[in-house]
This record gives sequence, C-alpha cells and structure tokens, in this order.
Amino acid sequence: ERLTIPEGITADELFARVSDHPALVGALTVVNDQWLLLGRDWASHEGAFLAETYLWQQELSKDALLEKAHLSLLDALESAWTTADPIIHSILQSPYELLILASIVEKETALAIERPRIAGVFLERLKRNMRLQTDPTVIYGLGARFDGNLTRKHLREKTAYNTYRIDGLPPTPIALVGPDALEAVAHPDITGELYFVADGRGGHVFSRTLEAHNANVRKYQLKQ
Repeated sequence: ERLTIPEGITADELFARVSDHPALVGALTVVNDQWLLLGRDWASHEGAFLAETYLWQQELSKDALLEKAHLSLLDALESAWTTADPIIHSILQSPYELLILASIVEKETALAIERPRIAGVFLERLKRNMRLQTDPTVIYGLGARFDGNLTRKHLREKTAYNTYRIDGLPPTPIALVGPDALEAVAHPDITGELYFVADGRGGHVFSRTLEAHNANVRKYQLKQ
C-alpha cells in the first residue's frame, strides 16, 4: 500500500487524506491544536510531516503513518540544518525557522530549479531586516476567509501571518514541505536579489532593485 503526501498541502489536508485512506486502520488520535507526539511540543501541527511517498505491507494505523511522516520530517530537517551553508546559521535561529522558510519557498514556486534562488531572496531580506512581503503567508493567515482573490485590504490586515505587516518569519510553517525545499533553504543561491515577480509561465523574474522590480511588475503582471 502507499500514500503520497504532496508538497505544499496543509496538515489539515493531510489529515483528511489519512482519514479517507481505505488501507489505514484505526482512528486519528494525534490531531489536536496542542499537538504532542513523541515528547515533542510543536506550536502547531503545520509543517510537522514530510511530503514524501510512504509504503507499507503490514497493517498500519492512521496514527502510525503520521508518526512515520513526522519522524521522516525530523530526520530531513536535522540533516538540512546540520549540513546547511554557514551563513544560514547566522540568519536563522533554529531548525524550526528553517522549516518555516522552507514552507514559504514551497508555496512560492512549483519549479524545483527556482527554489534555491527564491530561498536566497528571502534570506537576503531577513539578513537586511526587510519584511518578507510574501503572499502565501497572508493567504494562510486568512484561512477559510480566502476565496481565491487576494486584495489590498488583505495585505493591510494585521495577522500573525501577514509578512507585509510583521517583521521576520511567521510563527509556524504554512504548509508541508518535501526534502527539496529544505535543501533549497540549507543551500540557497544568495545573489543579492531582493525581489521576484511571476512571469506568467510558471516561473519568476528576479531583480536586485525596487526600480527593476517595478519595471518587471509592469511588464509581466499588467499583461495578465
């Protein structure tokens, strides 16, 4: 039997998939807001499971599958943190911060080749004490109120996840990540670039200055 956890889904979406999986037995009991598993206290279950494909032959419970996915996440996160480029430890305070940033990178691009570059932009911004100003965190903070249309009003609203209004990282991850996003933050392309905008073809155009970024916004966003 198998279960694939897609990169970028939320923990709640994972719980729904696990609940509905015909080959997993038992009830889901590890799910609550103050999620405590294996003596580890996480502020949230968001981000606590590794997006991978899990295989099993013997009977497996829903809780055991989540435990497996959580331990896989802890292993991958520890590996990313301990092997990270030295500059990472001067910008980020902990493995959990690496996980939070990896979840933002995961939501910003579907292109694996772009992930280290997008991680580099966010790390450069953190290094310079600039706000991250990233839409996926705002959308996560809106929760069920998000209807697919992000407005200027949303960007002005002060939530714990609105990185246009808060300094630094949001309090928790915003999605489940795969190993590639963790590696992208551990080994980023830090080039001095501070901005990027969607190019309308699934990728992004990067820039170092606000002037160049605004020109890119006019060129790519207004065409859409």
